[in-house]
Amino acid sequence: MSFIKKTYIWNIYRILYKVLKYSIKFLHFVRITITNILFMLLIILIIIIYLNVRNPVKSLPKNTALVLDINGTIVDKPATYNTFKKISQNLLNTTTPNTQENSLFDVINIIRQAKNDSNITGLILSLKNFSGCNQTSLEYIGKVLREFQSSGKVIYAISDYYSQSQYFLASYANKIFLTPQGTVDLRGMYTNRFYYKSLLDNLKINTHIFRVGEYKSAVEPFMQNQMSLHVRNEEKKLINYLWNQYLNIVAINRKTTIQKIFPGITTIINGLSQAHGNTAVYALKNNWIDEIAPYSEIENKMKKIFGYDITNSSLHAISMYDYHIKTPKKHNNQIAIICVNGPIIDGTDNAGIIGGDTIVQNIRNARLNPKVKAIVLRVNSPGGSVNASELIRLELISTKNSGKPIVVCMGSIAASGGYWISTPANVIIANNNTLTGSIGIFGIINTFEKSLDSIGIHSDGVDTSPIANISSTKSLPPEYVNMMQIYVNTNYHYFVNTVATARCKTINDVKKIAQGHIWLGHDAIRYGLIDCIGDLDDAINTAANLANLKEYQINWYKDQANWIDSLMKATNKILLNIITDLFNQHNLFTNFNKNIQINYSDIISPFKWNDPKNCYALYSNYDPFIK
Repeated sequence: MSFIKKTYIWNIYRILYKVLKYSIKFLHFVRITITNILFMLLIILIIIIYLNVRNPVKSLPKNTALVLDINGTIVDKPATYNTFKKISQNLLNTTTPNTQENSLFDVINIIRQAKNDSNITGLILSLKNFSGCNQTSLEYIGKVLREFQSSGKVIYAISDYYSQSQYFLASYANKIFLTPQGTVDLRGMYTNRFYYKSLLDNLKINTHIFRVGEYKSAVEPFMQNQMSLHVRNEEKKLINYLWNQYLNIVAINRKTTIQKIFPGITTIINGLSQAHGNTAVYALKNNWIDEIAPYSEIENKMKKIFGYDITNSSLHAISMYDYHIKTPKKHNNQIAIICVNGPIIDGTDNAGIIGGDTIVQNIRNARLNPKVKAIVLRVNSPGGSVNASELIRLELISTKNSGKPIVVCMGSIAASGGYWISTPANVIIANNNTLTGSIGIFGIINTFEKSLDSIGIHSDGVDTSPIANISSTKSLPPEYVNMMQIYVNTNYHYFVNTVATARCKTINDVKKIAQGHIWLGHDAIRYGLIDCIGDLDDAINTAANLANLKEYQINWYKDQANWIDSLMKATNKILLNIITDLFNQHNLFTNFNKNIQINYSDIISPFKWNDPKNCYALYSNYDPFIK
């Protein structure tokens, strides 16, 4: 064997040896890493189990205050976020508390349990980080706060600033405190949206609109640069009613008049001038609050009422986030509550948007569950996909035909697709302020052929029919435009017929109240779109009566978290408690951050122009809110 050949073979052996050596090292590293991760997860799991078994719930001392320190907004069903993202946000403080979403029904359950808790003798409203919610939810919380008071327990509101949402809840308090430089910020309500007609023209975007319903205002931003007169008049009526409702409730709570609560901007300016610009003094003179005092003085008052733990240097109080909710006893008779919260789309849920398939699966599970005797469908949706809405409606019909009664409880809005899915119910319940109806259809297709043409990009090709190659880069052929309008018209007539059949009305009766017209709950009952005025409590009682249930358990159908999410959520809570105990920085009277106001912009759902069956029964983008 020649020297060159031996050298060649030796080099091959040496290369193979290095490849094998580093492969073994890499596999060893991977094995050690995976083993360590699994070992750490096992240790965390053991710690969680130990802590929960050893001390599952901290006992409360007598005469404790429950602190309703709501961080962020309140919604029917909080969006599901990535677990690891939430942990990093909480531990690293990469987000403000005002961005958090809280379940309305969790807040309700916490207050009601505290009402019956002998260790809880009062409630402190600390709402500086409460970003607000719709008026329907505010009234529901207010109802439960009044129940708390009726048990003989007191409520105190403490802040240096009250937004309108915060002040609405504070008005239920026995006593409202405000710091010397504090403000009660009452302004009124409004609606606002952007209009894009000029922008679309400047960008040479060709907008094709298909609709049935004169009052379908969601398409107006694409058609013109300002609100049409008839939509303006309708929205003015709606927000005036909501504002008067707000003022009326606050005036009753404060035992005064509407004129005293909001005498008009001119009178308010004059009053502020007489008070030398001191907003706290003006609030006291107008009976908006009961006492002006600095936090240190308020803290001393709370110490005298609820007591003070010298060892931990803290007031006898517990945050709503630390207050343990008891697990209800299991019962063979259950009432399922399924929440439809947000716009409805095809497919599964996605970041606060309701997937039709997810809701259908929940309804089907409740239908097939022998323990579930009735269903309450909580609808808080402005609408969405015709296809997804129809799938939900058909599943509800199947459930109703199986003998299980269905009660729809409407939240702040159940319009368009939200009303579509409500039609199969045995009983429809809504609040006086619920926006409902909006029986109409529309769809929007934007094409960019003019935009591309202006920068020298052109599209060309051949096809077997005028509608074979529909693209956003080409103008829509007349044949396809005609097809889309036919689909929209057909879906509208189907919508009208569905409502007429479900509500025992004639087609003409429904057409008179359709055309995309939005109605408040007190009008909706007059036109037969709903059956009665009420809230979730009334819906549950109605469902129990329809199913002949004297005893039952509420079964909330929620998104099921996997075991990793559950583990990380529990671990996150423990770590946060440890950090809180170590640094002890959360003090009721000193840790107040300025409230961050949230702007709600119009939401326009994408129109699937390449699939006519997905022509959207979209919602109106009318969304009055309280700042």
